[in-house]
Amino acid sequence: MKRLDRKIFFFDLDGTLLTTKKDISPRTMDALKKFTDAGNYFCINTGRAIDSAKAVYRGLGLNFKGSFLCGCNGTEIYSVDEEKYVYKTGVPLELVPVIMDMAKEHDMHCHTYNDTHIVTAMNGECMEYYRRVIKTPLLVTDDVVKELTSPPPKMIAIELHDKAKQENFRKALDEVVGDKLTLLYSSPYYLEIFPKEAGKGNAVKRLADILGVPIENTYAAGDEENDISMLEAAGAGVAMLNAKDAVKKVSDVVTTFDNDHDGLADIILGAI
Repeated sequence: MKRLDRKIFFFDLDGTLLTTKKDISPRTMDALKKFTDAGNYFCINTGRAIDSAKAVYRGLGLNFKGSFLCGCNGTEIYSVDEEKYVYKTGVPLELVPVIMDMAKEHDMHCHTYNDTHIVTAMNGECMEYYRRVIKTPLLVTDDVVKELTSPPPKMIAIELHDKAKQENFRKALDEVVGDKLTLLYSSPYYLEIFPKEAGKGNAVKRLADILGVPIENTYAAGDEENDISMLEAAGAGVAMLNAKDAVKKVSDVVTTFDNDHDGLADIILGAI
């Protein structure tokens, strides 16, 4: 199969490819195998860091030739076959203390990442909630920047109880860094902070360009606000039945079933 004939399917994880039990059903797994056996590319496109995406990929027994992982909302693209990054960017190091200080002023949990750990000055309920699913090791320190050897792929601000407080923080932060960074919600509790040049949509365009696949041969499926850019960028944008209304509004198709009832299986088979 020529590269121009191949297709790429980009998948969000939580609420999309994964069930609420954080697994993939046998029918959807079989559809993925048929899609990739036909010579097409499989890509996880997630807000999670690459190490967490790898853990999901390996933990679920995914083993598809031509697999890629786009992590931290498009700031990192990793080739599973080659075991290397093909693209990487991050939050400028000089902005990290600015964001952390503003988070402290607004009594907002905020953390970031280095190559091996979640790095934060704040531990507690929000971190415990986050790490129920994300098993990356945790490093708590008074000096976050000291633990970073390169620009971190993203930062995340978490608030479990007071949405107004979180939104006030987002607005205040946007006034300071909004020209350089994107601030958007990946769930009702998680405010994602990452470079403007990243984003899930730009990851779709970048990987298609790297692989020489026409954009019209790309598919993307998601359910949350941070998935909108990739649904808009892809040749075909797929919203889950359980997706937010704003996501459904920009999609080309909405699945008949939700993520717990093989909502993607027929779409994947139809993309072959």
